[in-house]
Amino acid sequence: MVLILLFIAACFLAFSNGANDNFKGVATLFGSKTTKYKQAITWATVTTFAGSVAAIFLASELVKNFSGKGLVPDTLIAMPVFAISLALGAAITVFIATKIGMPISTTHALVGALFGAGVMAVGADFNFTKLGKTFLIPLVLSPFMAAALSLIMYLFFRFFRRKLRVTKESCICISEKQQVIKNLDTTLTMDITSDIEVITCKKGCVETYNGNLLGISSQQILDKLHYLSAGIVSFSRGLNDTPKIVGLLVIIQTLDIKWGMIAVAIIMALGGLLNAKKVGVTMSKKITPMNSGQGFTANLITGLLVTTASVHGLPVSTTHVSVGSIFGIGTITKKANLRVVSKIILSWILTLPAAAILSGLLFKLLSVVF
Repeated sequence: MVLILLFIAACFLAFSNGANDNFKGVATLFGSKTTKYKQAITWATVTTFAGSVAAIFLASELVKNFSGKGLVPDTLIAMPVFAISLALGAAITVFIATKIGMPISTTHALVGALFGAGVMAVGADFNFTKLGKTFLIPLVLSPFMAAALSLIMYLFFRFFRRKLRVTKESCICISEKQQVIKNLDTTLTMDITSDIEVITCKKGCVETYNGNLLGISSQQILDKLHYLSAGIVSFSRGLNDTPKIVGLLVIIQTLDIKWGMIAVAIIMALGGLLNAKKVGVTMSKKITPMNSGQGFTANLITGLLVTTASVHGLPVSTTHVSVGSIFGIGTITKKANLRVVSKIILSWILTLPAAAILSGLLFKLLSVVF
């Protein structure tokens, strides 16, 4: 019974993770109007699933880290109640954030849950040193690294674009503004003057690139690269997040890790397809407006950082890295919505204590029941 409950809890976490995280890789595709929502979430689902499958071969170190090994005694790790508390504490936190449209980190929620349940179970025997070095430092530093790198990379690409004489083109609206001037004569005639007013169209305007590279339209090349970069981000997210959830299932000795990865991948895909739109709109539209070139740059940095971290067993958050990259672009273009970013950061700050409290209370409750 308790092992079945553990599997259900892990599936709930996978569903919540997919709902909150799956769209983040393709947020720039939707935000830059390169593609529509349905096409974007479909591409995210396919590439995330591929990353989850690749995790079977490339991310075994993350499975060990998120089983709690080294943070708490091995005897505690072997208790299904401990893993259930982690999964449910993190899942509830992520699910609530998804419902209000806040892109938080499942990694952050899991770290909070590990802390809450671990301290509740073993108190001072909890390995606080490993918590800081292995989990907290990568989580805190990664968004700053992403913001700085995306800013630098965008400046580099802009310089390169100008050298190649590729220009940007934006649509404009032309309106006629008429002014009526009273005639001081006693007659009833009036003088009407017209001025032409040129304004930038905001709604439905798509900024494009003019010019050719090797005889091919630069915009077409960029669109292909943008799709590829979004796929890389989604792939790296599946590679990085799937092992974290599977790590909770390692105590079920009868469940092969490979089948655990596949089960988690399927549930994550369903979560993204059914419940990702609110977070997707926040990531795509509310942090900063962007064109396809800016979106490609943000994705490239996110994909490189998250993939590198996954291979080396570092539990960075795709959310933190992705938001950091997009914000870095918004900083250089001076269009970042600081109000929205501040709300996102507040949700990040609340994630760890919320998950810690929930998992600690759940561990206490389940220990009595089972």
